[in-house]
Amino acid sequence: MKHGKKYREAAKGVDRTKLYSLDEATTLVKDLAYAKFDETVEIHIKLTLKKSQSVRDTVVLPHQFSAEKKILVFAKGDKAEEAREAGAAYVGDTDLIEKIRGGWMDFDVAVATPDMMKDVGRLGPVLGRRGLMPNPKTQTVTMDIKGALAELSKGRIEFRSDKTSVVHLAIGKVSMDPAFVSENALAVVREVMRKKPSDAKADYLVSVALSSTMGPGLRVDVKDFAATV
Repeated sequence: MKHGKKYREAAKGVDRTKLYSLDEATTLVKDLAYAKFDETVEIHIKLTLKKSQSVRDTVVLPHQFSAEKKILVFAKGDKAEEAREAGAAYVGDTDLIEKIRGGWMDFDVAVATPDMMKDVGRLGPVLGRRGLMPNPKTQTVTMDIKGALAELSKGRIEFRSDKTSVVHLAIGKVSMDPAFVSENALAVVREVMRKKPSDAKADYLVSVALSSTMGPGLRVDVKDFAATV
């Protein structure tokens, strides 16, 4: 991939032979950011997983950085009323399902009561590829609508390993205090380690890297995380 001049200049500030401490990495990512917008800081966690294995869960970041999420709830009756009282942006059942099938997608997270999943499941081709399908593993299929919305409002976000056994996740903005970004990174790695499959190899956590939206990646010393998990 060919990079532009600003990227190449930023890359000169990275020692490719070095494993940075987490605090060094979050500070340097901030220092090397060059875009005119507030770049997102991303963490990339390489794992050792079998083809049949995947890692997926949610985590509440200690320090929020994104705008308030528009939460949609698929529910009926009392649970629909509970969702409205809890602050859901959109609440409904078959009416919302038909609206989404028609192409409407103005929401960030979808939650559903278990009884709705038979109908919501028809949206699999639409919601699934966007990572928006409600799932019990991420606590977005639940009867505790009020609790689910409270957690999502706190900043609960989903992570999952991709086909190459890497977890990619946004953990902050370059405008944030690097210490806050470090704490978010630690929270994510702790949760990823907690989801380690019982039969995973000893070298489950292979590598960790940080980067901003437009900037170069920095390798972080895995030992920096080992003492905290």
